[in-house]
Amino acid sequence: MHVLRAIAAGAAVATAVSLVAGCGAFDKAFGKQEAVVVFKDQTPVPVMLRVRTACSHLPAAIPERLPPHPPAVQMQDDVRYLVSNASDAQIAKLEQCLNRFSSVVGVNVESPDGS
Repeated sequence: MHVLRAIAAGAAVATAVSLVAGCGAFDKAFGKQEAVVVFKDQTPVPVMLRVRTACSHLPAAIPERLPPHPPAVQMQDDVRYLVSNASDAQIAKLEQCLNRFSSVVGVNVESPDGS
C-alpha cells in the first residue's frame, strides 16, 4: 500500500511540475512581440539583408534568426526584430531607422501569431 501511495504522490508532483513549466512557457510566448518589416514588392534579398543589418544595433530590438537558405518570396516576411522588452520610444527608433530605406513600406508590431 505504501508503495502505491508513493508512486501516486510522485506522479502528482510530476504532473504539477509539468503544468507549471507549461504555464511559464505559455506566459513567455504570450508576451512576445516582434516588429515585422514590410518591403516593397520585388525588393532583392541582398537589400533586405542590408536593411536588417543597418538597424540591428538598436537596444531592445533584436534581429530574429533567419531561416537557412530562404526563398526570396519568403524573405518578405522574415526580416523581424524581437521587441518584447522594448519601450515605445525604442520601437519608434527602430521604425525610424527602418523607414530611412526606400525599399521599406512599413513596420508591423505584432505577436508571433499575427495579432
